[in-house]
Amino acid sequence: MATPTSIPRLEYIQIKNYRALKDITFKGITPLTVLLGPNGSGKSTVFDVFAFLSECFGVGLRKAWHKRGRFKELRTRDSKGPIVFELKYREKPGAPIITYHLEINEDAKGPYVELEWLRWSRRGSGRPFDFLRFSKGKGFAISGADPDKDATRSEEELASREFIAVSTLGQLNKHPRVTALRKFITGWYLSYLTADSTRGVPESGPQERLSTTGDNLPNVIQYLYEQHPDQLKRIEEALVHRIPRLEKVKVTPMPDGRLLLQVKDAPFTDPVMAKYASDGTLKMLAYLTLLYDPEPPELIGIEEPENQLHPKLLYELAEECRKSAQRSQLIITSHSPEFVNALRSEEVWVISRDDKGYTRAQRAADMKGIPKHVQTGGMLGDLWMEGFFESGYLPTKRS
Repeated sequence: MATPTSIPRLEYIQIKNYRALKDITFKGITPLTVLLGPNGSGKSTVFDVFAFLSECFGVGLRKAWHKRGRFKELRTRDSKGPIVFELKYREKPGAPIITYHLEINEDAKGPYVELEWLRWSRRGSGRPFDFLRFSKGKGFAISGADPDKDATRSEEELASREFIAVSTLGQLNKHPRVTALRKFITGWYLSYLTADSTRGVPESGPQERLSTTGDNLPNVIQYLYEQHPDQLKRIEEALVHRIPRLEKVKVTPMPDGRLLLQVKDAPFTDPVMAKYASDGTLKMLAYLTLLYDPEPPELIGIEEPENQLHPKLLYELAEECRKSAQRSQLIITSHSPEFVNALRSEEVWVISRDDKGYTRAQRAADMKGIPKHVQTGGMLGDLWMEGFFESGYLPTKRS
């Protein structure tokens, strides 16, 4: 099981020319980070950056590129040059910061990697240097667990200029630092969960990880029941704590080979099928199943968890997310003041559009007056709705 001392942490990301993200930077990213803003502010676009990068590493640049409409739809309107991503992360607490830079361009032959490099300061000291650098499929890499600027560089040429060097070389044991980044990005889990998707009756068979939509929830419950009963018990205890009248969840194989998920209320003898359970119950169960995963993803993204959840459950869910952030890094989008009321000002980034229509981001902790309001008992969600934030949703003007 991953521990806070072993999991990598993303600390910084800069995005340029990606849809409405003309030039946006997030510094000091916390283990639990929430992007707060109204519909149309750009939250989902930031969220999609993580999906796009993960897909580039998983299924390839061209497929991820074409899925989103190529340059015509991806590059920021009225802008020139490549789409740029730069992120900084640590493989574990105390490890040196590693910076990854990726530029993607397009011509008549399709998308390609304009520039890509990996940089660090060896053992956290000295001047940063590149230990991997590629452009259009050609470049170099320095191998070894502790690459040094004076070490021999290996010149490489990839089979295609659209191949991402970190994704390609990261499959070789001689590049452990590159391999670690590839594993980190391909392991990102992004949730687009809906209550309806959890109501199905899938084919029987245990599955370790909840799907992005949650349609295999019964299979994951079956896996936990067979392989991790103690963890399933923790999920049930958390669910009962959050929804007190619930008692148990169970899965039952059916004669036709499918798997039936049932939820039992404490006052009644017989459980009910999932399709008759409330949206809130199923979504909370699915989120708890994800957050209590025995081998959780190193980074979890959740888009607008408030959908189909009763407002009173959102504070409870935020508390569960904070506990989970000890084992995984969480990136969450929301426009729910109830969810945000459970958060700290350094965990919340307010997303909005400027006068030119480009997305901007500002951390609540850095806004004038917000830390003082929080110290005197103000809750972030309420302050947002009352118009105290410098950007974002301003429903009324304060006199």
